[in-house]
Amino acid sequence: MRDVSFKNTTKRTALARAELTASEETIRRVQNGDTPKGDPVPVAKVAAIQATKKTTEWIPYCHNIPIEHVRVDFDFLADRIAVEVFVVSVAKTGVEMEAMTGAAAAVLTLYDMLKMIDDDMEIVGVRLLSKTGGKSDLPKRSDWSAQVLVMSDSAHRGEYEDRSGRILEQALKGHGAGSVSVKVLPDESDLLVDEVRATAERGISLLVITGGTGVGPRDITLETLAPLLEKHLPGVVAAFQSYSHSRLPTAMLARPLAGIIGETVVLAIPGSPGACEDAMVCLMPSLLHVHSMLAGEGHP
Repeated sequence: MRDVSFKNTTKRTALARAELTASEETIRRVQNGDTPKGDPVPVAKVAAIQATKKTTEWIPYCHNIPIEHVRVDFDFLADRIAVEVFVVSVAKTGVEMEAMTGAAAAVLTLYDMLKMIDDDMEIVGVRLLSKTGGKSDLPKRSDWSAQVLVMSDSAHRGEYEDRSGRILEQALKGHGAGSVSVKVLPDESDLLVDEVRATAERGISLLVITGGTGVGPRDITLETLAPLLEKHLPGVVAAFQSYSHSRLPTAMLARPLAGIIGETVVLAIPGSPGACEDAMVCLMPSLLHVHSMLAGEGHP
């Protein structure tokens, strides 16, 4: 089973459809509730709801997620009965399989209750119509650039090879950054100020500063960066802290920061490779939506 522990919990929806072809006479009798086993529609509706909640018992690799809402609709056409199942969940993975399983269960139930009066029925077209939720909803951007500043005295002296900068570089390129540059600096306020201002003046889309956010005597990133920000983004910080703390209790001791300087989004995060990975999973690509807001485009 795929590991989804790193994903954010978001609202997910899916709409699926399945169809049962039948004779006009069978469809008429279903609409009138005139069938040997009783009215099949409410039974099929219950079957769909039950199936969405028990999908993991049918589909081995599905994750067991909470089902918040199920809506089942029937459409009676000239030569078929169509069933649409809409499912809502707040989870780390989607509900496509739950919706399709529910739709399939509904038409299977109809088939079972009608087979004695119609030998020519056929189940067709079990398919997903739409889905929402997760990162797939966010528009993908490729017209942006990034700068990574690694704040570390020891890495700057060459005492160890920096990993965090490489992790961020790869992740940012994976999210569509046209260019990403990485620079390692010692924990010196003057140097950091110069680099931040130069990055903003060049119009770089995203500046990620990693390191110097702890409480040690050389951790100066927060104090240096905060006065430079024109606008703060406390929601970004809260999202990252919540995500990080749920995975590592000591993450509460970090002091991340996020804000805007001109057209540049600035993010300061801890220097560990794990924190950098967490930040990219938690915040990207949602963080890029700031640029749409700065341009007056509003929300998607």
